[in-house]
Amino acid sequence: MKVLGNFDDAVSAPAMAPFEQNVLEFFNALSKKLTKVRKYSDVATFGFWCRKASLLSEKANYSDLGSRIGRGIVFHSTPSNVPVNFAFSFAAGLLSGNANIVRLPGKDFEQVSIITEAIAELLADKYEFLAPYIYFVKYPPDRMLHDRFSSVCDVRVIWGGDNTIRELRESPLKPRATELTFADRYSIAVIDSDEYLKATDKAAIALDFYNDTYFSDQNACTAPRIVFWLGSQKEAAKKAFWENVRILSEEKYDLAPVQSVGKLAAFYKAAANMPVQFIDSESFFVTRVHLLELTEDVVQYIFSSGFFFEHDIDSLEGLLPVCGERLQTLTYYGLTRDDIEKFIKTYRPKGIDRAVPLGKSMDFSLIWDGHDLIRSMTRVIYGI
Repeated sequence: MKVLGNFDDAVSAPAMAPFEQNVLEFFNALSKKLTKVRKYSDVATFGFWCRKASLLSEKANYSDLGSRIGRGIVFHSTPSNVPVNFAFSFAAGLLSGNANIVRLPGKDFEQVSIITEAIAELLADKYEFLAPYIYFVKYPPDRMLHDRFSSVCDVRVIWGGDNTIRELRESPLKPRATELTFADRYSIAVIDSDEYLKATDKAAIALDFYNDTYFSDQNACTAPRIVFWLGSQKEAAKKAFWENVRILSEEKYDLAPVQSVGKLAAFYKAAANMPVQFIDSESFFVTRVHLLELTEDVVQYIFSSGFFFEHDIDSLEGLLPVCGERLQTLTYYGLTRDDIEKFIKTYRPKGIDRAVPLGKSMDFSLIWDGHDLIRSMTRVIYGI
């Protein structure tokens, strides 16, 4: 078990007000360290997000902070396959005024080491007073430790999917404790073919799509798994779009043999259960499967590593079969916010908690999966 911080100190740390000035200064100092990291764009992205100007912008969304205080202790169980998720979850907990017990990803990611070492440096110097609020721990699934951390927390935050949620829920919470869960989700992309063909920066669009998908091996719930095509020039747009994606993925992505085998198996499984057509992309870095019919069952066959279902639609109404409660993010190109808003207000889909332009799917916000993290991790003191 690897540890940064002291468990007993975290348990006894008093709650703070949300967005306290010294917490904002801490994150700004952390930002200065992390934005210098060039090797990992996800680390730099977190660093850019936690700079003071960005957090003040987030703070401006809340008009009732004067009557709010942290709930006490937040236990974060973070996913094993997304390196920087733990940092965003921790940041939300500290910004909310809480002490934080953070279970780090099980896999050994250099990004985790970079961030935790930067935090340790700050705690050993100017920001020692925040040490009781930060307890990072890495351990394999262990019921005894789950029980221990769950028994003391006031908020439990579970990332990582349905199985992880079921596992953690075997560990009881205090009667007044609350819980935020981030279950298995999937995401989609919608591209207007006519608008895409007008674009002069197709390589930049491919990079945006790459960052949404390949950067996380499509393991992030925000990564599009199905690409929908609108407009009158779908085939021409597909040809240009996927060629640019192929060039970029072959240059930047490390495709392991086991991933290639996995993608082939995923196609065969889909083909055995639904009408699909394999599209030859001249490269196994891009695996495209055309859906001849669209049903909600397609989400059972989604895969990762550059594996994409595609479907043509005449209007956004065509998305409805996959707009169940598990649909998290809709990314789009060639549409406007008004287009998306009109669709959502007209059809009220069960799913879609986020709608963002292509290239922005991994941008973090303190409102996530329909949860307002600051309000969920604070309590209101009535009368002040």
